[in-house]
Amino acid sequence: MQETRRWKYRPEPSTWGDFGPDDEIGRLNLITPQRVREAIMEVKTGINFCLSMRLDYPGGNILNPRRTAPVVRPLVRNDRPAMNYPMSIEHSCSTDVLCDDFAELSLQYSTQWDSLAHLGQMFDADGDGVAEMVFYNGYRAGSDIESGTYNPGDRHVSPGAGARRLGVDKMAAARVQGRGVLIDLEFHFGPERRAVSYRDLESVMAKDRIEVREGDFVCLHTGFARELLEMGGKPDKAKLAGVGPSIDGRDPELQRWVRTSGLVALVADNNVVEFFPARPGQGEQYSLLPLHELCLFRLGVYLGEYWYLTELAEWLRMNDRHSFFLTAPPLRLPGAVGSPVTPIATV
Repeated sequence: MQETRRWKYRPEPSTWGDFGPDDEIGRLNLITPQRVREAIMEVKTGINFCLSMRLDYPGGNILNPRRTAPVVRPLVRNDRPAMNYPMSIEHSCSTDVLCDDFAELSLQYSTQWDSLAHLGQMFDADGDGVAEMVFYNGYRAGSDIESGTYNPGDRHVSPGAGARRLGVDKMAAARVQGRGVLIDLEFHFGPERRAVSYRDLESVMAKDRIEVREGDFVCLHTGFARELLEMGGKPDKAKLAGVGPSIDGRDPELQRWVRTSGLVALVADNNVVEFFPARPGQGEQYSLLPLHELCLFRLGVYLGEYWYLTELAEWLRMNDRHSFFLTAPPLRLPGAVGSPVTPIATV
């Protein structure tokens, strides 16, 4: 293995260095113009589906106390709200009425992408016997992912903190379009919470004649987002804890499939993608989120959470289809480690 200026050893298995020593987009490199053309051929009817929930859902912060619902406010102009603002205040000849606003939001509150900067690991990339905070392709905490300092007085982190490398702006610039494939876990396993092994997944794909190709975005329908929406912005955490089958990220065969299939992203309509909490790992120390660790840290595979997949899943099943054309760019926001997304599936 050829070492780079950032690492001497890479975790195995991984794709570190496979797309170049300074790669920041991981398996998005697999989406070539030819694969985009092939993905466009999935469009047969021109019908499309919005795969995003409203961005003020799930509602409250009971599911994640650190993430809060967006707050949208008008900007202020001439000491008055810039909403239904008559421009004649500034220009007597004007007939224009202006509305202008801004939002405060947690970027991973609702339908979202996790970038490759979202999760790293303690790993000895230098080979000096000391584990350091490292992210995909050897990018480092501090120099590449800046944590900043926290001021309890104003409850803000210092300016400049964020992802200088691996952020969602790099993902956005890579143009997130390609072939989507939907695997309907709820249809096969029911609406109750359970861990889905690779053998389970393989059985579903065989029954539904699903082919996952290199460069695909794999979407997992569990029914979780539908249940969440039916709660009307007041999520019942206890009830949701029993909702939806999700894949077992600790299953070595499922991990092997993620590695060898060439998929670009794993997307789910739940809040974690993988079954959580996961089974304990081996040894004294291990990742609590084994699928996140494999995908974001080792392979450069992206994760999408809280997508709304039910209507698409129902249409695909009624029409004996499982694949579609997906367009799902994140915000091109420098420094961000996650992003809201409004994915569009076209069939």
